[in-house]
Amino acid sequence: MSRTDRALETFAKSRLGGWYFIRVAPKIDVPLLKASKGRFSANVGTQVCLLETTGAKSGQVRLNPLVYVKDGDRVVLTASKAGATKHPAWFHNLKANPDVRVALEGRWLDARARVTEGEERGRLWAEVNDYYAGYDTYQGRAGARVIPVVVLEPKAG
Repeated sequence: MSRTDRALETFAKSRLGGWYFIRVAPKIDVPLLKASKGRFSANVGTQVCLLETTGAKSGQVRLNPLVYVKDGDRVVLTASKAGATKHPAWFHNLKANPDVRVALEGRWLDARARVTEGEERGRLWAEVNDYYAGYDTYQGRAGARVIPVVVLEPKAG
């Protein structure tokens, strides 16, 4: 990891960094990711996808830029919300409506979301922490809330 990458990760793990990546970066990332077909993001140095969910209450389409890792042909997301004590809104939306779309690497995929548990969650938690070590810091901040690890499985066809 370069010095710049370490500095960015340290910032992202801080409370100020968490605020930036929850409140500011998404407002920049949605149009930037759409315009650049996923090549550019306000989250410099990380893989960011656009998750399209349907609002649990509103039924409105919602777009959220999220850091992801790949597990074979599956996309793995972490509902960390920088360690907040409540789950992010996108997580509630996909629990209510698990059929989602995700844009990564310049293309849209239809997928079905599910929350991992047990051994699978443990393995994927280790993978996401290997990609970004801040998730352990966020888990410490989240208190009793266990940060969900979500898998998006591509739909056939």
